Amino acid sequence: MSREILINITPMETRVALVENGVPQEISIERNQKRGLVGNIYKGKVVRVLPGMQAAFVDIGVERTAFLHVDDLYFNRGEAGADREAGTPDIRTLLHEGQKILVQVIKDPINSKGARLTAQLSVAARYLVYMDKSCHTGISQRIEDESERERLKEVITSVLAEDEQISGGYIVRTAADGVSGNELASDIRFLQRLWRHIEQAKTEAATPSCLYEELPLYKRVLRDMASEDVEKILVDSREVLTELVNFGNKFSPEIASLVEHYPGERPLFYLHGIEDEIGKALQRDVPLKSGGHLVIDQTEAMTTIDVNTGAFVGHRNLEETIYKTNLEAAAAAARQIRMRNLGGIIIIDFIDMQNAEHRRQVLRTFEKALDRDRAKNKISGVTELGLVQVTRKRTSDSLEHVLCQSCPTCEGRGSIKSAETVSYEVLREILRVARAYECDQLRVLASTAVIERLLDEDSAQVADLEEFINRTIQFRSEALFAREQFDIIPV
Repeated sequence: MSREILINITPMETRVALVENGVPQEISIERNQKRGLVGNIYKGKVVRVLPGMQAAFVDIGVERTAFLHVDDLYFNRGEAGADREAGTPDIRTLLHEGQKILVQVIKDPINSKGARLTAQLSVAARYLVYMDKSCHTGISQRIEDESERERLKEVITSVLAEDEQISGGYIVRTAADGVSGNELASDIRFLQRLWRHIEQAKTEAATPSCLYEELPLYKRVLRDMASEDVEKILVDSREVLTELVNFGNKFSPEIASLVEHYPGERPLFYLHGIEDEIGKALQRDVPLKSGGHLVIDQTEAMTTIDVNTGAFVGHRNLEETIYKTNLEAAAAAARQIRMRNLGGIIIIDFIDMQNAEHRRQVLRTFEKALDRDRAKNKISGVTELGLVQVTRKRTSDSLEHVLCQSCPTCEGRGSIKSAETVSYEVLREILRVARAYECDQLRVLASTAVIERLLDEDSAQVADLEEFINRTIQFRSEALFAREQFDIIPV
């Protein structure tokens, strides 16, 4: 599989696209004035403890107070379940208002929710993640070879045994598969230096303040996205190119050698069709080559993906048509989940299939397509209602939430009242205003579509109303009014 990473730099934002076999699979956008908080470590202050929720709100110096649940406090760090046997303690025994605490952001603020925090701190390098309050060594589940897993664990254990001053626990990342012991030891020494710097900053910093800021997006690309199967990393800024090469030489010289400058006059994202794909990723309907389509609805609680056959009628029978459509939809849905950075609960409504083997094949196709996703996800089997449930770790806003805002006309409902509905509302309001105010006439200001409706289809009702209230009604079209907006002025 051919994989490339494209990095577009402008003074306003950084955009990164992961392209597999010429098709974009992931889009990441970071606005310079709205840098994400995930990974940042703060010296914060507890401003409120909520015993009923077993949580606390912590001031970390950003617009909204952040949320810290008792499960994300340090006492749960270590081997899984070690501290849960005695039950979860009351959060009031662990935190109190005004307490200073070191926390790390694990989820960016989303909509009206503040950032999600953990007191289980960690910092990442190319091959390892260092965990402060742990003595555990873990290996990425994506490294499946048992002998390689054992080798990596032995390397980490031997490096830690050589230097008693090295503390904490480590998680070996997927990128460490096959790397030498010297490279892992170098990562450990870097992480130790970084952690000592954070510890020193903790004693000197004011409260609240940021002690450690996560790398900008274009550097995280080299650390988190670049792997052996990436053939090329193109960046359209010479200044950032220099920064990336220097950064890459520190952590992974073989990755740094993949970074190239794109000097072309035609914009990098236009050349590779990324701009069109971003536009498509914001649409509700996703067409399939077969003629079917997906309908994707993103809500506060969950995202739903509905599969429809559309114009596809197949060549054999209905079951074969449904099976082929679902197979294509499974791959397309997995790609859209990655492209749109959908998180939380995702429900996929495939077309009902009678054949059990067809259901297994569709689910396998979907699982395989989502295997390459860097975000942690879990897929359930097909439910009794024929739905596939997915949970995907959400750490940042979806592509739609980054690029869009709620429609000011429909206020996020996705639909607006018809001209007929608003026309009837106007007639009812005229009656109310006529009874409330003494005046000779009433002036109605409304959108063009509503005024046209009142003067045409509803003109008989308007004439009857004028006779009933014994007043003249004037109408004036306002081009700047939304369809649901109108005013009635006593004159």
